[in-house]
Amino acid sequence: MGESVAEATIIKLLVDAGSSVEADEAVVEIATDKVDSEVPAPEDGVLLEWLVSKDDVVQVGDPIARFEIVGETTASPVVESAPVVESAPVVESAPVVESAPVVESAPVVDIPSSTPERTGALGRFYSPLVRSIATEEGVSMEELEEMSGTGSEGRVTKKDIMAYLNSRGSAPHVSNLEKRSPDKTSISSPVISESSMDAHPSFKSISGGYEVVEMDRMRKLIAKHMVDSVHTSPHVTSFVEADVTSLVLWRNKNKKQFLEKFGEKLTFTPLLAEAIVKAIGDFPGVNASVDGDNVIMHKAIHLGMAAALPNGNLIVPVIKNADSFNLQGLTRAVNDLAKRAREGKLGPDDISGGTYTMSNVGTFGNVMGTPIINQPQVGILALGAIRKKPAVIETPEGDMIAVRHMMFLSHSYDHRVVDGQLGGSFVRRVADYLESFSQDRPIEV
Repeated sequence: MGESVAEATIIKLLVDAGSSVEADEAVVEIATDKVDSEVPAPEDGVLLEWLVSKDDVVQVGDPIARFEIVGETTASPVVESAPVVESAPVVESAPVVESAPVVESAPVVDIPSSTPERTGALGRFYSPLVRSIATEEGVSMEELEEMSGTGSEGRVTKKDIMAYLNSRGSAPHVSNLEKRSPDKTSISSPVISESSMDAHPSFKSISGGYEVVEMDRMRKLIAKHMVDSVHTSPHVTSFVEADVTSLVLWRNKNKKQFLEKFGEKLTFTPLLAEAIVKAIGDFPGVNASVDGDNVIMHKAIHLGMAAALPNGNLIVPVIKNADSFNLQGLTRAVNDLAKRAREGKLGPDDISGGTYTMSNVGTFGNVMGTPIINQPQVGILALGAIRKKPAVIETPEGDMIAVRHMMFLSHSYDHRVVDGQLGGSFVRRVADYLESFSQDRPIEV
C-alpha cells in the first residue's frame, strides 16, 4: 500500500460474503494516512467470509477475508497484506487468523474474571477493546446485551459503547481511570465538570451559538502528522524576497504558444519547481532525511508539491526524479498530479517517497508562510504570492524606483541537521535562479 504505510482503515466492503467475483474486481475500499484505494480480487472465485468490518483499523500483513479460487477446495486470503481487526473473532477453520486480533491502537489486555465474556447470553461477540472499556467503566454484561450494535452482525463497536457511556443516566459515572487521576481542584477552585477535565477544553458559548463538527479521517491524520513534525524537528524559517519580473513577463509572452505546442497549460508552479530543483543540486544537504542519529542523503530528487483538495484537506503528490525533467516534462507532471489530486485518483505511489517539498501559499493570496516540515524530510519551501511592488533597481544611470513583480520565499528547515548557513543559502540560491531567468529563453528548453 505504499512506502511507510503500516495500517489502513476499512472504508467500505464492496461485495457480500458468499459472492462470486472476477479477477481484479474491487472487493473492498481502504484508506491509509496517504490515500484511499481499492483492493482487487486476486483471481476468479468466491469471497467466503469477511474477517473485517467497516471502519476497522487494521495492520499491513494480515488477512482481511477468506477467498476460494475457482476450481480449488481450500480457501486462501484475499490479500496477504490486508488487515485483521479487533472486531474479527478467531476462526479455527482459517489458520491465518489463529493469532491475536489487532486492535485499533489499543493493546489487548488481560481481563479479570469479572469482565464480560467474549460472548454473552445472546451469543454476540465482544471484542477485547469493547470488553476492556466495559471493565474500565463498570459496564455490566446486562448493559452490553441491551446495547444496539452497529458493527458486523450487530456487534457492539468502540463507537457504540462510547456513545452509550455518554448518554447513560444523569448521575455521573466515575471510571477507574478517573479514580486514579490526581485531584485537579484546589480549595479556591470551583468544582470541575467532567467535560472540563480535557487537556485543552474548548470555549463554548453560553448562549448556545456554536456547532461541534467532528474531524474527518483525513483531517485527524493531518493533525497528527503536523503535531508529530513540530515535536520531532526544531523548525527554523529563513525568508528571501525575489524579483521575478523577467520570469512573469516570459510566461505571459509564451504561455499561449506553450499550450498550442505541448498541449499543457503553463502555470508558475513548474517554473518555480525548476529553480528549486536546480538549487537542491547546488545544496544537496537539504535533500535529506533523519534516521535516529544518521542523516540519509538522497541521490534522487523527488519533489513533493503540497496541494489543497476541494474538501479543504491537504495532500502532497510527488514528482519522482524531478531533476530529470525539462520544463515541458515538469509542466506535464505538475498538471497531471494536480488534476488527479482534485479528482481523488492518486495512488499510493503518487504520494510516497518525497525527499523535499514545496508549498505554494501564494495560491491563496498569502505573501509568505512558515510551513511545517513533511517528515522525515528536513526542509520545505513556501512560495508566496507574486505582487507588483515599487522596488529599487540598479541601472547604468544609477539607482531607480520601478514597479516590479516581487515574491517572498520562506524556507523552513530542521535545525538538527540543517544550520542557518545551509538553510539560508539554499533559499537565496532559489531566488537567484528566479531573478536570473532569461526573457530570451526558448520554450523547448
